Amino acid sequence: MRAYDIIHKKRDAKKLNDQEIEFLIRGYTKGEIPDYQMSAWAMAVFFQGMDKEETAKLTEEMANSGDNIDLSSIKGIKVDKHSTGGVGDTTTLVLAPLVAACGAPVAKMSGRGLGHTGGTIDKLESIEGFSTALAMDKFIDSVNQNKVAIAGQTGNLAPADKKLYALRDVTATVDSIPLIASSIMSKKIASGADAIVLDVKTGNGAFMKSYDGAVDLAKTMVQIGKEVGRNTIAVVSDMDQPLGWAVGNALEVEEAIQTLKGEGPYDLTELCLTLGTQMLLLSEVVDSEEEARERLERAINDGSALEKLKELISNQGGDPSVVDNPNLLPQAQSKFEVKAKTAGYVQRIEAESVGISAMLLGAGRETKESEIDLAVGLELSKKVGDKVEVGEVLATLYYNDDQKLKEAEDKLLSAYHIGSEQLEMNPLIYEIIS
Repeated sequence: MRAYDIIHKKRDAKKLNDQEIEFLIRGYTKGEIPDYQMSAWAMAVFFQGMDKEETAKLTEEMANSGDNIDLSSIKGIKVDKHSTGGVGDTTTLVLAPLVAACGAPVAKMSGRGLGHTGGTIDKLESIEGFSTALAMDKFIDSVNQNKVAIAGQTGNLAPADKKLYALRDVTATVDSIPLIASSIMSKKIASGADAIVLDVKTGNGAFMKSYDGAVDLAKTMVQIGKEVGRNTIAVVSDMDQPLGWAVGNALEVEEAIQTLKGEGPYDLTELCLTLGTQMLLLSEVVDSEEEARERLERAINDGSALEKLKELISNQGGDPSVVDNPNLLPQAQSKFEVKAKTAGYVQRIEAESVGISAMLLGAGRETKESEIDLAVGLELSKKVGDKVEVGEVLATLYYNDDQKLKEAEDKLLSAYHIGSEQLEMNPLIYEIIS
């Protein structure tokens, strides 16, 4: 078998068989197939696509290219949640303790961020002493005893995907639904979950800008889950404006705490209740959406979700008193109010520009080597649909270094589109695909 023949076959829009996909991925992972041939194959897939069987086999091969985490010793059905990313996306910090408080085991593997703000691991490190470097036995024991643990991803999880993604990133082949779907799902499958809930974002601040593209990606990933025996549900949600009010690591931790107290922003709360409902259904601890929703709301109202967060923090070496006193989180030295230059209604907020504004303050990484300032970021005061007067505060920037403050202010102002008419808002949840 030759890589040349596999490239030629896909170039001509023919279906690859299991042996050909296996040969290609295993050969590339071992370094036996060079980058230039893999680039040609990726471009062929970009133009010709892959059917559901090909995509499932590609996912399986990438998942099996490195470590496969065995979570079988954790009691119950383990449900993982994955978001395709966005601005102010604090859902994991809310969902992990909330779903665990409802009786479903949450064994969550998360990563760091590269871009607008930190990833879940960066955010959790805002809590003094919190460790995500858990040995596997400690991770499993924590879930069995407390129903929840959050750990950093192993370095050898789906190495074929890491290698292929780096290649796609420099060969203009990132935007391919089969390649995106297999990249995401290979890591989720290798992480050992029994079932998967996907939060697929669409809009300006999302990876998938168009609604049709997001739905196509969601359906492809749900189909992959079905093909490889993992029950999978996708929720297509809006990211045309930031989720919640806070963008920045410690600021988002504080917002997650407020949400678990029942005092969080509507959109973040509603999305977490929607995703949590699907997680409880897949974990089979409830029989209906109504029961799931009721149990989640009760866990917030009776304080059990908040107690579970304290338990999670304490169990992983952190200081649980931050839950009662968020001022113990890293605090920025200075703040600056960004004020409206015109009056009217907020018609649109470009989420990506808001994220870049936060990154300029130090809340995210411009490169892999960049150091995050966990204290900095921003809080929005106005969102889509709100009336604004000249001089009213649109957002507050929290910073420790004013070197890029003006640039961050300009970027934030450019994100806001204010007009004379109050436009209809996008739905928060577009579709649930199962």
